[in-house]
Amino acid sequence: MNLSDRQTAGQHGPPGRMSAMEAVLADLREAIEEGTYPVGEKLPAESALAQKYGVSRSVVREALRTLQAIGMTVSRTGRGTFVQSDRAVDNPTFGSYSARDLMEVRQHVEIPVSGYAALRRTEDDLDTLARLLDRMAGETDDLAWTTLDTLFHITIAQASGNPVFRKVIEEIRDALAHQSTFVNQIHGRREQSDDEHRRIVRAIADGDREEAMAAMQAHLAKVETSLNIIVLRPASEYRIAEEDVGGTEDRPTS
Repeated sequence: MNLSDRQTAGQHGPPGRMSAMEAVLADLREAIEEGTYPVGEKLPAESALAQKYGVSRSVVREALRTLQAIGMTVSRTGRGTFVQSDRAVDNPTFGSYSARDLMEVRQHVEIPVSGYAALRRTEDDLDTLARLLDRMAGETDDLAWTTLDTLFHITIAQASGNPVFRKVIEEIRDALAHQSTFVNQIHGRREQSDDEHRRIVRAIADGDREEAMAAMQAHLAKVETSLNIIVLRPASEYRIAEEDVGGTEDRPTS
């Protein structure tokens, strides 16, 4: 099986645009759920999977990290990746933090932070945010996009004028990147996120504290909904589940 970078059709349901990482992840997850790779079995090495799918090892590595986050595999140092469960856990982990803990902190920190940013942002902050929006909209590499996504949230924390807020977001930056990769499994989620980010920046630029907080709250709610969709649905279904998190004006076509 050889996968293109951006166009891969699912084996179940209508074909849709998927990144290479999404396609590798969907195929591996489905194989585990259906017992092709039973619990206790070792998955093929990264190099073998990269060759099988015709992608880079970094793409395979990110897919394997996501499988581990949802509790389906475990990595054993020096031995490889082994199947741990044929079903996803209800509370994935991203690095050192669980999804539940991460979302709780984000809701209590990033929503008020966006409000402070609307009141205290500088022109430099707005310029940085505008550049990040442009770069994210034009980015074709999924892993690069998640890095920009993390920088976006750090920049908003910086715009709040409180260095403690920035420190908090920087502390969880790796977990945020893993979470972004995870939720982007849903077709069209990246484009939806770009739209949500634009709404947040517009409110901050307008100095509208209430709207900035509402926009961030809506964004985080969509993230949480996406997390739940991926965890609860089997691989064959989450490929076409984007309608459950709302539409996007820039939705790619099949």
